[in-house]
Amino acid sequence: MRLILLGAPGAGKGTQAQRLIEKHGIPQLSTGDMLRAAVAQGTDVGKRAKAVMDAGALVSDEIVNQIVSERIDQPDCENGFILDGYPRTLNQADSVEAMLAAKGLHLDRVIEMRVDDDVLVRRVAGRFSCAHCGTVYHDEDKRPKTEGVCDSCGSTEFKRRPDDNADTMRTRLRNYYKDTSPLVGYYHCKGTLRTVDGMKPIDEVAQSIEAAIKG
Repeated sequence: MRLILLGAPGAGKGTQAQRLIEKHGIPQLSTGDMLRAAVAQGTDVGKRAKAVMDAGALVSDEIVNQIVSERIDQPDCENGFILDGYPRTLNQADSVEAMLAAKGLHLDRVIEMRVDDDVLVRRVAGRFSCAHCGTVYHDEDKRPKTEGVCDSCGSTEFKRRPDDNADTMRTRLRNYYKDTSPLVGYYHCKGTLRTVDGMKPIDEVAQSIEAAIKG
């Protein structure tokens, strides 16, 4: 089962990806994680990526696509994977299609999680996490059970991302609609797109995603 979770920042892709990982035993492939791993391992493509990043430039689609391709060849991806953060543009989507086709593979589903903009801004602006284990909380929707103490690890240290604020989030949304939202039409035309209501409670969204995968 090869999937892409598509949606704006704050749509809940990370939460639902974790549900899919636990249920289906397939890895979540994050481009950021893969880039860091390739650089740390000193692979040929990792060295190329490091040189670009050290120069303060953006890593090209060609380099990212090669890193994704090499990651997909690893044994834990044999039964499928979830692509996270890639593709983000139509050019990248074409690259992914060509790369998978060369391996005799294809995407099974692209799940779009649709959430109203005002809700996305509220979700992200109120988000914070445990500084020790990374468990995510929210000022209104998910406070720790004991105030000031992480439910998962008991740490009392929390942090907020500098870009988790309303103004920055609106900028991120504009970039999403300009660069990434065209992928909705792209995958609709290919017949792989399914849209779920990301406004529903987490368990209901998970059920809708499972139904979309099976359907």
